[in-house]
Amino acid sequence: MELIDLLSPEAILPNLKASSKKQALQELAARAATICGQNERDIFDTLLQREQLGSTGVGNGIAIPHGKMLSLEGLYGVFARLDKPIEFDSLDDQPVDLIFLLLAPEGAGADHLKALARVARLLRDSEVASKLRATKDAAAIYSILTQPQASPTAA
Repeated sequence: MELIDLLSPEAILPNLKASSKKQALQELAARAATICGQNERDIFDTLLQREQLGSTGVGNGIAIPHGKMLSLEGLYGVFARLDKPIEFDSLDDQPVDLIFLLLAPEGAGADHLKALARVARLLRDSEVASKLRATKDAAAIYSILTQPQASPTAA
């Protein structure tokens, strides 16, 4: 699974201004609603329900909020680079400045997990994270996120 399959150029927020986790999730839900045609409030509620199970702040300034929605037709991603890091109840207690929102259809079991793993693997790459933090250009961020990644088994 490549990120180009679930991320469009319009899904990049290169300089999101948010002062809290809730505000960041609201902004991401608003952008996701325009991209996937779903109700913004439903997306936001789905994200909040998932956060109540445990924070999606995975550490190193990265969060991957995600959720499943009954009415979705496919997988959708939205990426935000925050202008200032925010508290996100992350596993390492560090503030977050890179957020990748992932929405999946209710029945997308394996595809949803593959997409989550793909996003996590990419953002854990310190070189990729540094490039994302160094640019405010949406097209450059989209390019960084969607370039084909070398397979770990490639020799």
